Amino acid sequence: MPPPMEHLTFGTVFGLLNYNGIYTLGFSFIFGMSLWVTFFGGIIALKALPRHQFGTLQQRTFPIYFNLNVFMSSALLAAWLGKNDSIYARILQPAAPDVAQAYALATVIVAQSANSFWIGPIATRVMVARHKLERAEGKNYSDPDVSAQMKALTSRFARLHGYSSLANLIAFFALAFHGLWIGNHGLSA
Repeated sequence: MPPPMEHLTFGTVFGLLNYNGIYTLGFSFIFGMSLWVTFFGGIIALKALPRHQFGTLQQRTFPIYFNLNVFMSSALLAAWLGKNDSIYARILQPAAPDVAQAYALATVIVAQSANSFWIGPIATRVMVARHKLERAEGKNYSDPDVSAQMKALTSRFARLHGYSSLANLIAFFALAFHGLWIGNHGLSA
C-alpha cells in the first residue's frame, strides 16, 4: 500500500524555498543558459541573421551572458562554501570531492570573467573595426582581394573568437561536472 499523499499547502510550497531548492534553481538557470548559448542560440542566430546583424546581436547579448555566468557561479560558490565549510581547511586538496566542486565553480568564474572583462571587449572592438573597414573598402572580409589591414583584423578576430569559445567551453564543462556531481551526490559532499 502506498504511503498517504501529503497535501500541498501554502506552508509546504513556501518550504521549498530552502537552501537546496534555491541552489538547484540557480544551478539550473546557469547551466540551462550556458547550454542554450553555447550549443543552440548562436548557431540559430548565425543561420537566421545577416552577418553584421548577427555580430550586433552577439555584441549586445554576450556581455549579459558572461556577467550572469560570473554572478551566478559566484553565488553558487559562496553557497557551496557556506554549506561545506570544511573545504577551507582542505582548499589545496583538489581531489577531495567537495573541494573539486569549489574548483569547478571557480573555473567558471575565471573563464567567464576573462570573456567578460578581457577577451569579449577586445573582440568587439576588432569586429567593429572590421565592419567599418568592410564598408570603407566596399568588400566582404572574406573576399580574396581585401587589404592587408582587413586580413590582419580577420586573423585577430578569429584568434580572439577561438579564445572566447575555449573559455566558454571550459566553463560549460565545469558546470556539467558540477551538475553531474550534485545530481549523484547532492549538495553536500
